[in-house]
Amino acid sequence: MSNIDVINLFKRYIEDEKSYSENTSISYIDDIYSLIHFLDREEFGDLQTVSTRIARFYTASLHERYTPKSIARKISSLRSFYSFLTREEIIKENPFLNVELPKAEKKLPKFIYPEEIETLFDSVNTTKPLGKRDKLILELLYGTGVRVSELCNMKIKDIDFYQDLILIHGKGSKDRYVPIHKSLSKQLKDYILTTRNEFLKRSQDQENDTVLLNFKGTSLTTRGVRLVIKRMIDNSEETFSLSPHKLRHSFATHLLDNGADLRSVQELLGHSSLSSTQIYTNVTKEKLKDSYMHAHPRAKRTKIR
Repeated sequence: MSNIDVINLFKRYIEDEKSYSENTSISYIDDIYSLIHFLDREEFGDLQTVSTRIARFYTASLHERYTPKSIARKISSLRSFYSFLTREEIIKENPFLNVELPKAEKKLPKFIYPEEIETLFDSVNTTKPLGKRDKLILELLYGTGVRVSELCNMKIKDIDFYQDLILIHGKGSKDRYVPIHKSLSKQLKDYILTTRNEFLKRSQDQENDTVLLNFKGTSLTTRGVRLVIKRMIDNSEETFSLSPHKLRHSFATHLLDNGADLRSVQELLGHSSLSSTQIYTNVTKEKLKDSYMHAHPRAKRTKIR
């Protein structure tokens, strides 16, 4: 069988049996063709003659052009491809099965400082309905740590004003409750009773239960929230960058900085694993170290006597 034949077999498998999306299928096929280009350039034969030695040689060559994360993705695609060929008995062994992947660098979550958040809050013009809604978006993202998708899916029926709790429908159909402080609860009530009603009047769907609406009275999208955050930064004339996810990082970091325990932060963020939350402790350690180096008299000295 030729390279084209085995690629077409694999393509039908991932699209018809695995129901992968078109974009995912294209990505897999691109990764296979990258290997083909390498094999042609080095005169190593075709896809069915790749050995473990050639697989390792190819992986090493990727370091010249790609990040560890991209390399890991490409090799993962090839492992799936060759597992399929093995299962179909087109080849005997998967040459990429035991290839060692590069370890991707763990980047610390980016956050902004409390004083920067306060400056941003102060810059929002709440004399107009859109300004009131925009400030509420900022309050909800920073005050609850929810993901932007969770924010956009929030329903009025999910808010318990009696206990000051919001039911969040998280990733993987995992629900959780997040508390809201009194000021945020008051803003939410005011928005729902006034501003939201003004927006809803412009919509044909008067039964829409989504909390956050756009000016036309339809549900606000994740893209719309990102545009709102960008507009806030532009209007405030601040120089730092901000995204909904950075507000989520800031929420977690500031809680830990002020004494919250890791398990509580894990529950608030909706992390299924504690290890996902522990990365924020590294952020607080870096901040602590930075404060020490700038504040301790001995640490500030440039020379040791």
